[in-house]
Amino acid sequence: MPYTSANGYMFSLVNKAGEIGIRFSEEVKKRYLKEFRTTIYKSYNSVMHGYILVTEEMLENPSNVAKLLDESYDYVMSLKPK
Repeated sequence: MPYTSANGYMFSLVNKAGEIGIRFSEEVKKRYLKEFRTTIYKSYNSVMHGYILVTEEMLENPSNVAKLLDESYDYVMSLKPK
Protein backbone atom coordinates (compact mmCIF):
# COMPACT_ATOMS: atom_id res chain seq x y z
CA MET A 1 0.00 0.00 0.00
CA PRO A 2 1.83 3.13 -1.18
CA TYR A 3 1.62 6.08 1.19
CA THR A 4 3.35 9.27 2.23
CA SER A 5 4.12 10.22 5.80
CA ALA A 6 5.82 12.96 7.76
CA ASN A 7 6.26 13.75 11.42
CA GLY A 8 5.10 10.20 12.19
CA TYR A 9 1.71 10.63 10.44
CA MET A 10 0.47 9.21 7.18
CA PHE A 11 -1.04 11.97 5.02
CA SER A 12 -1.84 10.30 1.71
CA LEU A 13 -2.28 6.75 0.50
CA VAL A 14 -3.45 4.56 -2.34
CA ASN A 15 -5.80 1.67 -1.54
CA LYS A 16 -6.06 -1.70 -3.33
CA ALA A 17 -8.74 -0.23 -5.64
CA GLY A 18 -6.21 2.38 -6.81
CA GLU A 19 -8.05 5.25 -5.09
CA ILE A 20 -6.09 8.10 -3.53
CA GLY A 21 -6.88 9.60 -0.13
CA ILE A 22 -5.45 12.80 1.32
CA ARG A 23 -5.61 13.79 4.99
CA PHE A 24 -6.72 17.19 6.30
CA SER A 25 -7.81 18.81 9.53
CA GLU A 26 -11.48 18.25 10.34
CA GLU A 27 -12.40 21.80 9.33
CA VAL A 28 -10.59 21.61 5.98
CA LYS A 29 -11.89 18.09 5.32
CA LYS A 30 -15.50 19.27 5.71
CA ARG A 31 -14.89 22.19 3.37
CA TYR A 32 -13.25 20.01 0.70
CA LEU A 33 -15.94 17.33 0.91
CA LYS A 34 -18.41 20.00 -0.15
CA GLU A 35 -16.17 21.93 -2.55
CA PHE A 36 -15.01 18.88 -4.50
CA ARG A 37 -18.26 16.91 -4.11
CA THR A 38 -16.36 13.91 -2.84
CA THR A 39 -16.63 11.49 0.07
CA ILE A 40 -14.65 10.32 3.04
CA TYR A 41 -11.90 7.96 1.92
CA LYS A 42 -12.11 4.23 2.59
CA SER A 43 -9.26 1.77 2.49
CA TYR A 44 -9.66 -1.99 2.94
CA ASN A 45 -13.28 -1.47 4.07
CA SER A 46 -12.19 0.94 6.79
CA VAL A 47 -13.29 4.57 6.96
CA MET A 48 -10.19 6.73 7.05
CA HIS A 49 -11.31 9.61 9.27
CA GLY A 50 -9.68 12.85 8.22
CA TYR A 51 -9.13 11.73 4.62
CA ILE A 52 -11.01 12.68 1.48
CA LEU A 53 -11.26 10.63 -1.69
CA VAL A 54 -9.44 12.21 -4.63
CA THR A 55 -11.92 11.95 -7.49
CA GLU A 56 -11.20 11.44 -11.18
CA GLU A 57 -12.35 15.01 -11.72
CA MET A 58 -9.81 16.28 -9.19
CA LEU A 59 -7.04 14.31 -10.94
CA GLU A 60 -7.70 16.25 -14.14
CA ASN A 61 -5.87 19.16 -12.50
CA PRO A 62 -2.53 17.72 -11.27
CA SER A 63 -1.29 21.09 -9.99
CA ASN A 64 -4.34 21.33 -7.73
CA VAL A 65 -3.71 17.81 -6.38
CA ALA A 66 -0.09 18.81 -5.70
CA LYS A 67 -1.38 21.87 -3.81
CA LEU A 68 -3.67 19.62 -1.74
CA LEU A 69 -0.76 17.30 -0.93
CA ASP A 70 1.33 20.29 0.17
CA GLU A 71 -1.53 21.46 2.37
CA SER A 72 -1.89 17.99 3.87
CA TYR A 73 1.86 17.81 4.53
CA ASP A 74 1.74 21.19 6.29
CA TYR A 75 -1.16 19.92 8.40
CA VAL A 76 0.65 16.81 9.67
CA MET A 77 3.79 18.84 10.30
CA SER A 78 1.72 21.08 12.58
CA LEU A 79 0.79 18.07 14.76
CA LYS A 80 2.83 16.92 17.74
CA PRO A 81 5.45 14.45 16.40
CA LYS A 82 4.83 10.79 17.07
